[in-house]
Amino acid sequence: MLLIKGGNIIGALEEGVDILIEDGKIVEIRKNIKQTADMNILNAEGFVVAPGLVDVHVHFREPGFEYKEDILTGAAAAAAGGVTTCLCMPNTSPVADNAETISYIANKAKEAPVTVLPIGAITVGLGGKELTDFSKLAGAGAVALSDDGNPIQNAKLVRTAMKKAKEIGLIIISHCEDDEIAQNYAVNEGAVSRALGIPGRPAIAEEIMVARDILLARETGAKVHIAHVSTAASVAMIRAAKAQGIAVTAETCPQYFSLTEEEVLRQGTLARVNPPLRTEADVAGIIEGLSDKTIDIIATDHAPHAKEEKAQSIEDAPSGLIGLETSLALALTNLYHTKRLSIKEIIELMATNPARIFGLRAGSLRIGAIADIVIFDPSEQWCVSPEQLKSKAVNTPFGGMQLYGRVKYTISRGRVVYKD
Repeated sequence: MLLIKGGNIIGALEEGVDILIEDGKIVEIRKNIKQTADMNILNAEGFVVAPGLVDVHVHFREPGFEYKEDILTGAAAAAAGGVTTCLCMPNTSPVADNAETISYIANKAKEAPVTVLPIGAITVGLGGKELTDFSKLAGAGAVALSDDGNPIQNAKLVRTAMKKAKEIGLIIISHCEDDEIAQNYAVNEGAVSRALGIPGRPAIAEEIMVARDILLARETGAKVHIAHVSTAASVAMIRAAKAQGIAVTAETCPQYFSLTEEEVLRQGTLARVNPPLRTEADVAGIIEGLSDKTIDIIATDHAPHAKEEKAQSIEDAPSGLIGLETSLALALTNLYHTKRLSIKEIIELMATNPARIFGLRAGSLRIGAIADIVIFDPSEQWCVSPEQLKSKAVNTPFGGMQLYGRVKYTISRGRVVYKD
């Protein structure tokens, strides 16, 4: 048995509440639970106790790209960031477009310190031409469907995919970009692309596809989740769609409310991410969308790359940054300590909402629930040191930054899997 003593529990009416865990589940929540000799005691006095975070957008690279990250190192990074459930994107090698690869990921995940769940590909080989067998993917353990990283350009195929996904009850995660406009350009089209003398990736490449998928969601009635929203106009369209009752949800990532395109001039390829970092006006729009609940989820899009890959030119280096170990601190630093959001609202965005939207047994502190818990100090300051992170990769633009909010303990299925 594990007894968490004296924490400030998210959702409780008062501080100094205890949680008793037995056989991986929460069995009691109240003040002054009596200690017994067979209990392991964890002192949480002065700390926030919250549901373990749920990250619905990570790339753990296994199978096929284990030199960047693997399921176990990615899960260790998650534990260090207070994340107890991760959903892995299917752009592996082989692609997670078949039951065998989904089963491989699910079986390897049994060794991980946190819960790792696979997302199945929408199209065969992420090629955007032929739909996968959604039922077989679901049967093997896929909890959602996405071609993230390879946005599907064919609207007819997306429409069919939405109808089929609705039939079997899976959510479509949509990477919204028009390839012909985006062209895999490295940075946002604007002042920074002009300063670098290179073509830019315009905001309209995202926005035109957000509009398309909202319309398709309205027409099909399918549940559609829009990934890594980065522009103010995208937020406005999602807000309008929700007002019409369209079954669309959305996520953003910490980089889109913490950084602007100017970071590329300071950090080069470490700040190359897809979609790209945008303008100050877009950052303000993202924060507004988080504040008024237009955006439902904060996810990381944790995308590890090897040092030599990021050492290439800004035009040739791959897009992506690691984010599992900094996501909570970035949210607390940029949203809570700036008085934009409460801690409770941040936990809703990072735990409660993602669990609810994706139908996961996670995201709550209640008697009978699986004991997935993060304990953190919201005001402790620390400096991000990339080489000390648990991930295999170090491609983060947040290195050297002073952040507020330190994870002290992470508990997964009743077991302490991280201690600061």
